[in-house]
Amino acid sequence: QVQLVESGGGLVPSGGSLRLSCVASGLLFSNYYMRWYRQVPGKERELIAGIPSSGGGTTSSADSVKGRFTISRDNAKNTVLLQMNNLKPDDTAVYYCNAESERIIGQQYWGEGTQVTVSS
Repeated sequence: QVQLVESGGGLVPSGGSLRLSCVASGLLFSNYYMRWYRQVPGKERELIAGIPSSGGGTTSSADSVKGRFTISRDNAKNTVLLQMNNLKPDDTAVYYCNAESERIIGQQYWGEGTQVTVSS
């Protein structure tokens, strides 16, 4: 059974930092492209950042978080991280971890999300 478990969310003042963690189990983590998304009630889920299975190469980030958020992964620990600095109230959302297979088209998994709230 595949599980993606996010943690690290919480309440933080504007300008603060958080580090989100997503631990995967039940899959061969090193075969998956990992992404972080976020969603605000009433809005579509927004792609924040992605990192390929190797951890190297190009990582992608949304314009809204460039220079503030950094995605990284540790394949030995089946973990993907999202370091979030200089947080703003507009970053308030539920943050989701996503794993997409680089070997099997269309195979992907989601975590249940972790709430991030940034106070002004």
